[in-house]
Amino acid sequence: MATAPSEATPKDQIISALRAIPALDGLIDTEYDWLATHATERVGPDGVLIFREDEPSHHMNIILRGEVMAQRRKSGPVARFVGRTSRLTGKLPFSRMKSWGADGRTVGQVWVLDIHEDLFEEMLHAIPSMAQRCVALLLDRVRDFTRMDEQAEKLLALGKLAANLSHELNNPASAAQRSAVSLSTELRESDETKYRLGRMFRSDEELERYSAWTKRAWDHIRASAAFSPLPQSPLDASDYEEEIARWLEDHHVSTPWSIGPTLAEARIPVPMLDSLAGAISPQTLSSALASFASALRVERMADTVVDSSGRIFELISAIRGYSFMDQAPVQDVDLPLSIENTLTMFRSRTAHVKIAVEFEPGLPQVSAYGSELNQVWSALIENALDAMHDRGTLTVSIRISGQVSIVEIKDDGPGIAEEIQSRIFEPFFTTKPLGTAMGLGLDTVQRIVNKHGGTVALDSRPGATCFQVRIPINRMRAY
Repeated sequence: MATAPSEATPKDQIISALRAIPALDGLIDTEYDWLATHATERVGPDGVLIFREDEPSHHMNIILRGEVMAQRRKSGPVARFVGRTSRLTGKLPFSRMKSWGADGRTVGQVWVLDIHEDLFEEMLHAIPSMAQRCVALLLDRVRDFTRMDEQAEKLLALGKLAANLSHELNNPASAAQRSAVSLSTELRESDETKYRLGRMFRSDEELERYSAWTKRAWDHIRASAAFSPLPQSPLDASDYEEEIARWLEDHHVSTPWSIGPTLAEARIPVPMLDSLAGAISPQTLSSALASFASALRVERMADTVVDSSGRIFELISAIRGYSFMDQAPVQDVDLPLSIENTLTMFRSRTAHVKIAVEFEPGLPQVSAYGSELNQVWSALIENALDAMHDRGTLTVSIRISGQVSIVEIKDDGPGIAEEIQSRIFEPFFTTKPLGTAMGLGLDTVQRIVNKHGGTVALDSRPGATCFQVRIPINRMRAY
């Protein structure tokens, strides 16, 4: 901790240092003398604790040398300077500050003067201009800390969003990578299988019969795809795979463990296999089925690459829509699309959540700050998922009432206790565990909605919590 120096600094040196402080510029000699006489000194090396979060604050601090870095314990890595050389900080006259809101540590060697709150009245009498100076400092402090806390909340929200996107992108990217690697190997082996098969046909007629069979088989597979031919249960799949394996063993087909699962997954009927066995020689049957199974695997892998790439493109499009990238700050916003893009950002958390979307038909677009509205939907949807522990029913509805769009986001979680409902929009108020939230989410929601000339309201009881956001269709005004 910073402590009193071993020897007091001469008063003339303290006054000289006070004259260099811009906030005290213009004081007369007797006023500088009062500060130097009534203040107590503290000095400390680099990195020592100068105040502790939640400890009572009783002093106005005048930093004559060095800097102080403050960090809230629940804000993670986000820190901010609260004092530098030639600055006034700490508890000021007219301030409602009761305790320190963060841990403060020195950056470099510090030299600080402390004036106890018991001397504030005397100080204002001895130095009348300090009242105006302190009020100006308080206003600057509120503005600076509000901006910093907003940035911290945005960083926290961005981290959660990045985690969701990373999870969402990882699945299709991994599937595409695995399929591309397997596809390369399968294509090489498929070529060898086809070469061997070509040498085994005894006549052109046999080759034509095999070609005709493969065409019928592909037609059957593609025609059946629209009717979901895959088994309805793992037990059905296992039974059918065993039936195919028995058929392959009965016809002495080599590597049935490789061919069987592929034919079973494609739901090739056993009678169709019988027709192939009757169309070509038994010696050719193994190679013919191996070649056909290889072609099935190649198509399945290619489809996986296409589907995964499409999923990645869909996510990127959703991100662009969510952030309104490369667009003007104010746009005509399609609210259903805006909310759908936001829901996409949370898809990794909604595997066990039933999402009910109730959009009134023919909804007009809303003139708004699109990216900021998405912050509103993100905060409300995240709160709903947190309340349900990612299991339950999330209902999002949009309707029009006169010239106002009404968006309601509901969850069937335990609800918000009645005694704290009046506080949920307060800055820094949170019911979440320490370090997981700063308590600015709903404050941000309210500010953004107010910016659009709208309102946000809450109705909550056990099993039914609803946030209602009302946004005018025509944007009113900005701050």
